[in-house]
Amino acid sequence: MTESPVRVVVAKPGLDGHDRGAKVVARALRDAGMEVIYTGLHQTPEQIVEAAIQEDADAIGLSVLSGAHLTLFAKVVELLRAKEASDIVVFGGGIIPDDDIPQLEALGVAKVFTPGATTMEIVKWVRDNVPTD
Repeated sequence: MTESPVRVVVAKPGLDGHDRGAKVVARALRDAGMEVIYTGLHQTPEQIVEAAIQEDADAIGLSVLSGAHLTLFAKVVELLRAKEASDIVVFGGGIIPDDDIPQLEALGVAKVFTPGATTMEIVKWVRDNVPTD
């Protein structure tokens, strides 16, 4: 039996309109054989979690450049728990100060990529850390 590909929802929560990085990561994950659903700009945490559940996603990748990462990541993790979907791995990146990373990890964010992370690094991390059903 072949293993099913990792399904990842890539999302841009909040009002940030810069999505080039999210699109580059989405393409890299897709090119690595993963199924990627890109939700587009200006998504609410509720929309992102609903999309992940509807798409039977294994992971959610969030891109946050607006400075609202603590609030937005926390809300996504909280909603996943409330909907009994905390098996969906949450990771992300953006302009996130190093001092905030431990707090995000304590909230339940599995991995935070900061500027300079390569797409190969992100793909490898997803392959190694996101189980499929």
